[in-house]
Amino acid sequence: MHGGTAPNVSIAGVGTTPFRDEAPDSFLDLAAAAATDALADAGLSIADVTSVHVGTMLAEASNRRAGVANALAAALGTSGASADRIENTSASGASAVHRGIEAVRGGSTAALVVGVEKMSAGDTAAQTEVISRLVHEREYAQGVTLPSFAGLAAAAYLDRYDVPREALARVAVKNHRNAADNSIAQFRAAVDVDRVLDSPVVADPLRLYDCCPMTDGAAALVLAPDEGGVRVAAATSATGTHAVAERSDPLAVESVRVAGRRAFDDAGFGPEAIDVACVHDAFTILEWLELEELGFYDAGTAWRATVAGETARDGALPVNPGGGLKARGHPLGATGVAQLVELVWQLRGDLPAERRAGAPRRGLAVNVAGFGNNSVCTLLERSSEA
Repeated sequence: MHGGTAPNVSIAGVGTTPFRDEAPDSFLDLAAAAATDALADAGLSIADVTSVHVGTMLAEASNRRAGVANALAAALGTSGASADRIENTSASGASAVHRGIEAVRGGSTAALVVGVEKMSAGDTAAQTEVISRLVHEREYAQGVTLPSFAGLAAAAYLDRYDVPREALARVAVKNHRNAADNSIAQFRAAVDVDRVLDSPVVADPLRLYDCCPMTDGAAALVLAPDEGGVRVAAATSATGTHAVAERSDPLAVESVRVAGRRAFDDAGFGPEAIDVACVHDAFTILEWLELEELGFYDAGTAWRATVAGETARDGALPVNPGGGLKARGHPLGATGVAQLVELVWQLRGDLPAERRAGAPRRGLAVNVAGFGNNSVCTLLERSSEA
């Protein structure tokens, strides 16, 4: 989906549950709680909502739930709104946001978007099987997994650009440091380089602290015709080569590059105008690869920015100021929405001083499906009056 500019769409309200390894609430209760908070933040009631869009990947595998959009609409007390469920693997949340943007462009006066996952409710083996099938069927047959791809990419990057292993560990250190100040984050303890490097190997050279966790949580936002505040400057997506083995370069994430280029073209500004970014750091190496594909850094140089502190919360380009997937958590269907919630909080400035990434005006989020099979890029901009 190549969405084009959206000058007439703003984010009127946002909400989120805490992200936890095992939430006490049910799948539907998580979704309803985030939705209720977003509506309250927007100053609206469910009666004002004309469309409901739910992003989730594992509703069936984790919770044996179908018809989740209809169930959420009923739980919130509306019977007149249109409702649908969007599934785009780990980019389901951002794709649901794009569906909501299209709804507002098409006449919806208020679109409620909810991303939700309760991964703790399902059998770990069954969920792992579902996630493992995100790769191409030939790769699946050979036992290749997403962590495998990430490990191969990390090894190739470190070797090609002569990068010390400690530099990659600093991505995890940074994002855990950011999450320590985030009240909704799954992991709120800082880690150091030694702890990252001493953690168990997952896919060499990646270790446990290089990989995102399984998470329960929900995030929501309300989209409405633009009346100032935080508006959607661009919303685009792109597919990439599905079989990673068929990619000409193991470090190329074509879908991120194309979606990012389209978004910047549509918005009328480039990466130099972005003040804060939320990227899809399901594995630490992806933070570097995505920043380079998006044009923030030349190939093989993003690691230097991490080491120099440029991507820290007080750096020139704060990246994942809420902790990212790595430490805030990664409830698959909720992640893309949660990235935008974080950006709205940052752009509006309604965070404690220790959580703020300066005083940003423009933000970028990229939510990735699989290992770059599909990527969704969204640009937000705070109006000059906000």
